[in-house]
Amino acid sequence: MKYAVIGGAGFVGSYIVRLLLSSGHDVLVVDNLHTGQMKNLENVMHDIDFHNVDVRDQNKLENILKNDVDGIFHQAALTDVQESFAIPDKYYDVNVRGTLNIFEVAQRHGIKVVYASSSSVYGDSKKIPIAETQPCDPINPYAMTKLQDEILSVKYHNDGLDVIGLRYFNVFGQGQTWPYAGVINQFLKQISAREDLRIFGDGKQIRDFVHVSDVAAANIAAMSGPLESGFFNIGTGVPTSIKELADIIMELSSQRLGVVYEEELEGDVKTSLADITTSRKVLGWSPVIDLRDGLNQLLSDQEKKE
Repeated sequence: MKYAVIGGAGFVGSYIVRLLLSSGHDVLVVDNLHTGQMKNLENVMHDIDFHNVDVRDQNKLENILKNDVDGIFHQAALTDVQESFAIPDKYYDVNVRGTLNIFEVAQRHGIKVVYASSSSVYGDSKKIPIAETQPCDPINPYAMTKLQDEILSVKYHNDGLDVIGLRYFNVFGQGQTWPYAGVINQFLKQISAREDLRIFGDGKQIRDFVHVSDVAAANIAAMSGPLESGFFNIGTGVPTSIKELADIIMELSSQRLGVVYEEELEGDVKTSLADITTSRKVLGWSPVIDLRDGLNQLLSDQEKKE
């Protein structure tokens, strides 16, 4: 099979690329390298067909994707919540218009799409854990773009496109960049510098940290199965407060540092925890890497670099 990974030089996208290659598939990667990095693909460049193209250029996407592509994994997006308040028009342009372009091309050529949505579409949900049936109420511009993508996906599915949206919770793992599980990146940098850990807000915010390898596997499950549409939570169902996360990282790193509390961030969700019952039953997918194991990998990598 031949698959296209849009945003394939990014954090999640590069894991999908390697997982597809390990299963013997042909892979083409589309990435404008705005946030993606070639180093994420350095060990597989000879095995892929790479195109430096922006998702907003529909004509170039058409030329790349029209030839014998069996499926598209769409992972290209701007993802920084705080930045989205400063440049909402650019977020709309990339995240919504870019997704529209991919749906348009995929529909014309009958290509199934699995794309990255986000748990942020739920906003500050009052019912925890959050099931896919709960209403969406985004509270920041980034989340609003992801909800617009979901609205588009429903429209295009009604017009015949097979399209599945995966609502990622807090993705983390080796190779992660700031917008993904940003608090983990922040804590690791502070641990490395032997600085106090900085927490925005009271530290009681709940997060659901899911490993990037499990997220990549969820994408493959959604693409390879018979499903034609739907939205699915991709998390673990395991709650971790930001304060608990700080304690775990200090424990695993054998360091006891101070904790400094600062003003909470604008647009920050208080509680985000996935109900993954539907993903287990319908996609046949379950996470296999827990938070402690994933953090140990990150800390081990950090020690090797130091």
